Amino acid sequence: MRSLTKDTPKPLLAYEGKSLIEHKLLALPRTVTKVVIVVGYLGDSISSRFGSSYKGIPIEYVEQKELLGTAHALWQAKGLLDDRFLVLMGDDVYGARDLDALAQYDCALLSYKGDPKRSGGKFILNEDGSLRAIVEDKDGSIDSPLVYTGACVVTPALFDYPLAQIPGRKEFGLPQTIVQMADKRRIHIVEAEFWKQITSPEDLA
Repeated sequence: MRSLTKDTPKPLLAYEGKSLIEHKLLALPRTVTKVVIVVGYLGDSISSRFGSSYKGIPIEYVEQKELLGTAHALWQAKGLLDDRFLVLMGDDVYGARDLDALAQYDCALLSYKGDPKRSGGKFILNEDGSLRAIVEDKDGSIDSPLVYTGACVVTPALFDYPLAQIPGRKEFGLPQTIVQMADKRRIHIVEAEFWKQITSPEDLA
């Protein structure tokens, strides 16, 4: 992606005529009353593009100065989140109906059923279908079709837990942090109908 992101932050890349961020803004549930965007590389380009609101929804910006993972990014916005909130990844595209379904819960993660041998964060579920664990499957050896999409809804109770480091790395992972809540509350799993992960220029075609 480097050839495309030299002068443009990845969330501003175009997919089907709109930037990746705009796809997310258009898919937000009607219950969303505020948007907080965590920016990093070329963050001024994002704030200049969208300003202080989008279709009447206020937007605030916070900066992640060090790339220390998705949980660390969320923690930068901690002071602005005082109610249940939705978390979306900046370089993925989600479906509006899936986000509406996710927003019905206080604590839930959005999954996508794909190739069981696909690498990525795999869900391990309890018998009642709630989350028991998330395992990072680097080589596709874990036979589970449910992959984490990066989207979730949680409450500020998450901030009572410590940031969880991704095994073998210096970054702090959001799924690894959220799963700590599973011993005290039910974490629902919502299966997505649509999810577009942007990892290469071909994904934007």
